[in-house]
Amino acid sequence: MSEFVFFNDGLIAAEDARISIYDAGLLHGVGLFETMRSYEGVIFRLEDHLERMFRSAEELGFIVTQKREEVAGWLDVLLEANDLRDARIRLTMTRGSLRQVSEENPGQSVMFATAAAITPYPPEFYQKGMTVLVSDYKQNPADPTVRHKTLNYFSRLVALQEAQKKQAGEAIWLTTGNQLAEGSISNVFLVKEEKVLTPPLDTPVLPGITRKVVLELAEENDMACQEEKLTIQDLLGAEEVFLTNSIMELMPVCRIERHAVGKDKPGPVYQKLHDWYKKTIGEECGKWMNNDE
Repeated sequence: MSEFVFFNDGLIAAEDARISIYDAGLLHGVGLFETMRSYEGVIFRLEDHLERMFRSAEELGFIVTQKREEVAGWLDVLLEANDLRDARIRLTMTRGSLRQVSEENPGQSVMFATAAAITPYPPEFYQKGMTVLVSDYKQNPADPTVRHKTLNYFSRLVALQEAQKKQAGEAIWLTTGNQLAEGSISNVFLVKEEKVLTPPLDTPVLPGITRKVVLELAEENDMACQEEKLTIQDLLGAEEVFLTNSIMELMPVCRIERHAVGKDKPGPVYQKLHDWYKKTIGEECGKWMNNDE
């Protein structure tokens, strides 16, 4: 059975997909992407993902030719065509070919998406907590792309690979001003005195979709939660730490290098938010999961 991909305005076989060697995403990393997760064939918070991508495209000056509502429909068709229910979906947008681009002809965006069966994180990560390290690399608040999910991800992947070589699951970034920022592929939350804290968007950090859901859940359930400027001392002094992204969902952190977080096991605040998140998936996607996949 052929694998199908979404490409610009329809579905084609993966082997037939072609992109120009002059494409700005290929040559300069000028592009955006979203990583989404579906449950029971429903993409969780799809509209939030598309809103983030299209907003970033507008702010960064892309000439977008695809219509958001049509993209949403094609992603549903993509899952069905590949017979996928629980899947990882990657949506990519580039500024298109740089050949013969001018003021009169600014170019047109290229968009494509792939889908594959989800490969979950190991269950023991959720049961015992993940180990992370603090990266030596720093996040520059003056970088114009830092709050956008761009294709220029190489530095993040280098930091993540270095963490993995040291048996850690994620690398935590500080800013050049030594403010706590985010993980290479995740947002960071911590708990102090039963209050949930996370760096504000103007740190700057990526406006993560799962991050947004966690903030909503805390507010809906009257859990003390706020965005606050944080430091490495706050991280090391936290009672609980957890990470968020669409694939890992909520991931407890129990060790920062050799430093144990709290009681060196997932804490009660994380567990409440984790359970509420699973319930939200059930309500929005029709799937309740008692165990992490």
